[in-house]
Amino acid sequence: MLRRISEQIGRHRVFLVTAHERPDGDALGSELALCQLLKGLGKEVVVYNQDRTPEKYLFLPGSGGIVHDLPPLGPFEVAFVLDCSELERVGRESARIGTVPNLVNIDHHISNGGFCDVRLIDPQASSTGELIFRLVRDMGLAATGEMATCLYTAILTDTGGFRYGNTRRGALLTAADLVAVGADPQWISENVYEADSPARIRLLAAILPTLTLEEGGRVGSLVVMQKALADAGALPEHTEGFVDLPRSIRGVKISILYAELPDGCFKLSLRSKGIVNVERVARAFGGGGHINAAGCRMEGKLSEIRRRVIEAIRTSAAGA
Repeated sequence: MLRRISEQIGRHRVFLVTAHERPDGDALGSELALCQLLKGLGKEVVVYNQDRTPEKYLFLPGSGGIVHDLPPLGPFEVAFVLDCSELERVGRESARIGTVPNLVNIDHHISNGGFCDVRLIDPQASSTGELIFRLVRDMGLAATGEMATCLYTAILTDTGGFRYGNTRRGALLTAADLVAVGADPQWISENVYEADSPARIRLLAAILPTLTLEEGGRVGSLVVMQKALADAGALPEHTEGFVDLPRSIRGVKISILYAELPDGCFKLSLRSKGIVNVERVARAFGGGGHINAAGCRMEGKLSEIRRRVIEAIRTSAAGA
């Protein structure tokens, strides 16, 4: 499949690159590195994301060039859809993007069923960034320092700072290669993990009292309501990483963040330890992801959503 992607790149001139709504470090690092690869080959490239780039990732080379209004699609010959298990994950413009003549999907989510013919999907990869680096190497190209910064950030963030179960040999070897060509681990880590805004800390202080332990202390959760965001002067991007806090408690196997959306629905982020499969839980509600990291969107009252999620966790555990 790498060969078919290389053929798409060689055959065409104008590219659209996009990723999922509310982009994270992997989505942003991957699309910016791919953009740099394409531009280095003399291609015309536009990187589009529905949502703004979180402040903590503005240090990534090329981030200032990302557009948030989809331009007319006539000129585009190929659309790369990165870090998405389904086309709808790019957001409200997914249907329009789907009309681009050639779609290419590069992704590492286990829930990806394959929504286009040309695709590179490897659930064993730590991140989409790792797959982009695989493409760079397969094409016989050398990663630049800027590409290395973007791809190292992608791997760093999707492995939780090289702590999660997806920190396999490939992730570590790729990270080492990226350091060799210019990625600075300390500088990148400082930008990602040591540059919190006061609003994020205020929000964290506000939601810690919502910490709940259930199922004998095996399931921990936090809740972020719209009012808490407003009171703290925070943005949805400031909740990134909050789902990991309950998981840091001894005995907690599954961690959940219930984040209220402006329309009253809830976005659920789920994390787990070891072989506990939260992708199965998210899939029960139309979501997906990885075994140890998944998400979904649910409608209804928070109390009812909690009940349904705990029931799904019990069912998943019983069927394991």
